[in-house]
Amino acid sequence: MRLRSRLLIAPALFLSCLAGGKEGVRPAQAQGSERAVTRPVPEGADLLRKAPAAAGDAAKEKDAGNGGAAGATGDKAARPGDDPYPSSGVTLYERMGTALPPVPPEKPYKGPIDEAYGAYQRGLYVTALNKALPRAEAGDAAAQTLVAEMMTRGLGIVHDPKGAAFWYSEAAKRGDPAAMFQYALLLMEGRNVERDKTKADDYMRRAADAGNASAQFNWGQILVADNPGEKGLKLALPFYEKSGEQGVADAQYAVSQLYEAIKDIAPEKKAKAREWLIRAAKAGYDTAQLDAGIWFVNGIAGPRDYDQGFEWLRIAATRGNVVAQNKLAHLYINALGTRPNPVEAAKWYVLSRRAGLADPVLEDFYLGINEDQQKQAIDAANRFRRG
Repeated sequence: MRLRSRLLIAPALFLSCLAGGKEGVRPAQAQGSERAVTRPVPEGADLLRKAPAAAGDAAKEKDAGNGGAAGATGDKAARPGDDPYPSSGVTLYERMGTALPPVPPEKPYKGPIDEAYGAYQRGLYVTALNKALPRAEAGDAAAQTLVAEMMTRGLGIVHDPKGAAFWYSEAAKRGDPAAMFQYALLLMEGRNVERDKTKADDYMRRAADAGNASAQFNWGQILVADNPGEKGLKLALPFYEKSGEQGVADAQYAVSQLYEAIKDIAPEKKAKAREWLIRAAKAGYDTAQLDAGIWFVNGIAGPRDYDQGFEWLRIAATRGNVVAQNKLAHLYINALGTRPNPVEAAKWYVLSRRAGLADPVLEDFYLGINEDQQKQAIDAANRFRRG
């Protein structure tokens, strides 16, 4: 039985870890808070400025009781700066509403049929509870986890978080990976149970070792938090890789950052940093989309590609990523991956400025265009709706 689980630990832990890390290690970030930008962008954030050319560059039925960029023109030899400022991105639940990649075909299941979980999947919650509860009382860990989930969400039974915590603990004691993960979260927060970090860490590690993808990501986060510097990153990396392989976009993003940041990473892994970043971006993770744009434009972890860089920044900007909106304005001004368009450039600058991201270079540009273009840009910004 597999239940949808949530990620708790914010990957901003990377930042605190790396603050005292070895020189040369870049901050690696993943899913963060509900804000559009996690950390302040300092003044002079015109990171996509032109620089000297370098040679060779290029997401029924129910029982009663259910409580593309245009061809680039202009000066293609101009090169932007290299210091990206990622945002926190959207939360996991917000991302569930976005378009996701095709689900891989499921392997044929030849095990025993779980009638309780089958009823749960079909929305027959009272039936599911009636079938699961006797098994849970008899010590069936999978049924205990299902009962806990239904109590947590108030499906087929009254919402009962304390009762759910009890059943999660019982299932966790019996080694159910999903229950160990959920119970670890409760122990970390001290929510309806006594807070206990030691026990929480033990259950999180065991759930990760048992293959729970969310536990693998969160255990990696714990390792990063408890082991400052590059040591924690190296300890966490195998768990991020396992979680990423199971499709957790936060973990895919983390893998891309560590492959690029760790100095002595194996060359064959470092060569796949951009591939992991694109996997997270295609899953709808806007921080990965932002970084993908910056990596392509700046030639990080692979050759420069202004067209792809423009497209990823356009996607992130359209979804409301403020930093991407700022960078997209620079691309329109400098004709990188697109034709120059002063009204579009000003529109994206107005949107990012309204969100609190100041940029003196873009302000000078905006003041330099004529009043009609300024009015068109403001009208376009007023009409903007997040994609």
